[in-house]
Amino acid sequence: MREVTATVLENKRIADEVYSLTFGLDEIVSVRPGQFVMVGVGGYPLRRPIAVCKAEGERITVCYRLKGGGTRALARDYKMGEKLSVLLPLGNGFYVKDSEKKVALVGGGVGIFPLISVIRAYNKSKELYAYMGFRNRAALCMEYDMMQCHKTVLATDDGSLGYHGTAVQAFMREYEEVRPDVVLACGPVPMLRALKEAMKGRNVPVYVSLEERMGCGIGACLVCVCEKTDGAHARVCKDGPVFLIDDVVL
Repeated sequence: MREVTATVLENKRIADEVYSLTFGLDEIVSVRPGQFVMVGVGGYPLRRPIAVCKAEGERITVCYRLKGGGTRALARDYKMGEKLSVLLPLGNGFYVKDSEKKVALVGGGVGIFPLISVIRAYNKSKELYAYMGFRNRAALCMEYDMMQCHKTVLATDDGSLGYHGTAVQAFMREYEEVRPDVVLACGPVPMLRALKEAMKGRNVPVYVSLEERMGCGIGACLVCVCEKTDGAHARVCKDGPVFLIDDVVL
């Protein structure tokens, strides 16, 4: 992990209240799929945690949804050429074993973004099956990247695009056909709970990237602590954000 000063190369709207931010670094930083950055926004004391979508040499792309004043200021004030203070890379990320040939990706909402980094890292070496859920057609983004899989199924809550239902429902409808060796997921807690229940007894490892509010991103402030099923606690930023789904309370 290091703190760097980055230069904004592009900061554009890509869907309803969703922005893609690309910034350049002075050196190449190695980033694993599923890792994230903490971005400083002027006027706000706490940095914003944002998952990495693409790491291309000295160029890093992250995507974020407008939620509060900090992300709105990031979208409004940081144009091409502006400087950003960034902590990166953070978290443990996703690891796919050599023995895991067929990989299912289940994402919902902004949870699709860390999975984009997985697709970019493994689409040449693994058989990827992506099930990505959105509120509606207006929320769709990163479609080209998602389509770089062996198979991609898009789902919307209102049925305005693709499968009418959730990403979990779309995945489980095809589970017997796909029979993945491992499942990687990220999305809102209700989606992850549904996935955990659906995968009970199937003897397939499921790894989830948790979305939590964070203060420091390095494990010092304990804002992002989550409960584990063994009664212990873990820091999502430092010990995660990726956990085996059976190890965490959702």
